[in-house]
Amino acid sequence: TFGTPDKKTEVIASGALVRGQYARSSFVGQEGNQGPYKLRGNNNELYVLVISGSERVYVNGILKTRGENNDYIIDYNAGEIIFTSLFPITSEMRINIEYQYTDRNFTRFITYGGISHERENWQIGGYVYSESDVKNQPLQQNLSSEQIDILQNAGDDISEMNGPSAYLDTYSENKILYRKVIIGAVEVFEYSNNPNDELYNVRFSLVGNNEGNYILVNNQAVGKIYEYVPPIAGIPQGNYEPIVRLIAPTKIQMATILGKYNPSEKTLLDFEVALSNSDQNLYSTLDDNNNKGFAGKFNGKQRVFDGKTKIDAFSNYQLVQENFKTIERLYNIEFNRDWNITSTLLGNQSFLTSGLDFNFDNKGKALYQFENLTFGDAFSGNKHTFSGRYATKNWMIWSNSSVMKSDSELSNSSFSRSENRSSYKLGKNWVGATVNLENNSEKLKTTNAFSALSQRFLEYGAFVGRGDSTKVFVELGFLQRQNDSLQNNRIERVNHSNSYYLKSQLIKTEKSNLSVFLNYRTLKYEDSNLKDEPSLNSRILYSDRFFGQLIQTTTAYETSSGTIAQQEFTYLQVEPGQGVYMWNDYNGNGIQELQEFEIAPYSDLAIYVRVFLPNQVFVRTHQNKFSQALNFNFNQWQNEKGFKKFASHFYNQTSFLIDRKIKRNGANFDLNPFSKEEEELIGLNTNFRNSLFFNRGKQHHSTTYSFLLNENQNLLSVGSVAAKNQSHQLQYQHLVKKSWLFNLS
Repeated sequence: TFGTPDKKTEVIASGALVRGQYARSSFVGQEGNQGPYKLRGNNNELYVLVISGSERVYVNGILKTRGENNDYIIDYNAGEIIFTSLFPITSEMRINIEYQYTDRNFTRFITYGGISHERENWQIGGYVYSESDVKNQPLQQNLSSEQIDILQNAGDDISEMNGPSAYLDTYSENKILYRKVIIGAVEVFEYSNNPNDELYNVRFSLVGNNEGNYILVNNQAVGKIYEYVPPIAGIPQGNYEPIVRLIAPTKIQMATILGKYNPSEKTLLDFEVALSNSDQNLYSTLDDNNNKGFAGKFNGKQRVFDGKTKIDAFSNYQLVQENFKTIERLYNIEFNRDWNITSTLLGNQSFLTSGLDFNFDNKGKALYQFENLTFGDAFSGNKHTFSGRYATKNWMIWSNSSVMKSDSELSNSSFSRSENRSSYKLGKNWVGATVNLENNSEKLKTTNAFSALSQRFLEYGAFVGRGDSTKVFVELGFLQRQNDSLQNNRIERVNHSNSYYLKSQLIKTEKSNLSVFLNYRTLKYEDSNLKDEPSLNSRILYSDRFFGQLIQTTTAYETSSGTIAQQEFTYLQVEPGQGVYMWNDYNGNGIQELQEFEIAPYSDLAIYVRVFLPNQVFVRTHQNKFSQALNFNFNQWQNEKGFKKFASHFYNQTSFLIDRKIKRNGANFDLNPFSKEEEELIGLNTNFRNSLFFNRGKQHHSTTYSFLLNENQNLLSVGSVAAKNQSHQLQYQHLVKKSWLFNLS
């Protein structure tokens, strides 16, 4: 940056090897299922390593907050997200998650640079961005010349980027291998454990029902075994094929020029134009005619009335050429749903927004907005939005409503929505109500029948509370929702739900804290063949201190419903002594089956390790969790005499956790974390830890004795496995003459 504050020029440039790639997962929540929900890669990879902090989680278009005491937590290594009991998940929630994950198919290089110049009332700048794979430096995939030829002939068609996965391999008991045989004049792969056969290592990919010629016949071995099934009347009877998905190197580049003109406080004008160059397959020159695209936008805002009531007029126009590609999305997360867009539309996009913004002397706001969206001749839609907020000392009223109508090549639709909330506060008490509704109707032009997109709902609720929502308070509420969707070409009632909730902060002082949250919901179906689905989410948190800082205690109890992963695994052979397990071929079939592995009694027999595979199967559960932490801090007696002086050298930490999961079967909630019932128990984690410190943190004969007791029960693909561990640990630390630090453990 150089120049003066009123005449400033800024130049930036950067470049890096990157490890992250943008991805987005969209799904509808499962009734009463807090998770985990699995995130996948852009190429449907089961295992993705999500980059920490890169995620943005939206539910029904609203951005959520990460954290145990907020909306969700995420396991970045497993690529799984779990919603906390404070944010109950229902089947009416649309969940969109944007994130970056580690993608190492190719070395990828990114560069960014630009220059901008700013004056008192105007600004102009230009920027360039480039993100490109180095096609000659593949990392996680080793492409053969045959596979490169396939990519060169595939162009940008992903469905053509598949190659044969079989390659010659040597016999090993720890491998699932195949031989080639002829069945009905067709050369196919057949499982073989005969070392005298010419053997192939084959990877099978799931392609969909009746799309492949192989089926899974054994998943209890160290690797899955597949079998060929002949087609019937030319129709494949399987769902797997011996192919591997090939990942092509890609490139995206963008150049942008933008400017802003602000002649007065009442007027603002700005613009931006961009060119993009996107290649979905750097190995191929096919389909490159659509690589380059153009986009531009113009904004204008003018204050038309300036008094106690302020009125601003605004307008925004965007033109996006059909081939223009963006780094990330341009619009809000639910833009397509707002306009009933369910597929990729062809044609240049034109998007006009204009309206009036009213500000009523800080007592309230109102907005009217008109939007027009077109995609060439394929789609045209208009949308009117009305929103407002009015607040006084006692009243708060908020409303947001919209009406949209669209006309596309295949259908006509109308979509009306309204969200409303009002509350009245009297002293420390408040009472309020909410009304939310949607009515979405789409008819196909060919049949004049409703499409599956058609639906409507009505939700209303009431709440009452007392206290200060930032300190001590309690709020009780009720919600009822009625859902209608397409049934027999008519929009009819399919289910309704009742929700009851309690939110409270009962104690909040410098030393004590007590909060209680409870949400109970029942979903009832109109179809008598479908069972009602109740769900319960609760959390109680209590913390306190006694006798100053001498005793500190924290207690937590919560219930929720979710799923537990039925973990799949395999065994890999390692050098003798470096493993844990051994294999005994008990049934004599020569196949290493999962249940035939056991812990080796001697180290020279331990030649296998267990490796867990990405979770794919999840079993629905009810869960309860209880934790207790108790700390004794005798350090506060350091200025005392006698026994208290001696005790001041000690500090003790005790913690206990029990987390139980039972198989979900309707309303069979298990509220007792210490229950001995084991019939439906499919997951258990119990942890007890006690640490006694002497001269904690002082490095003067500092000693720590820790006792740890763990008990776990996990659900595997072959059944439940229980384990119990107990350990004792002693640590000693002492600093001599401020130079030598001795550690012993």
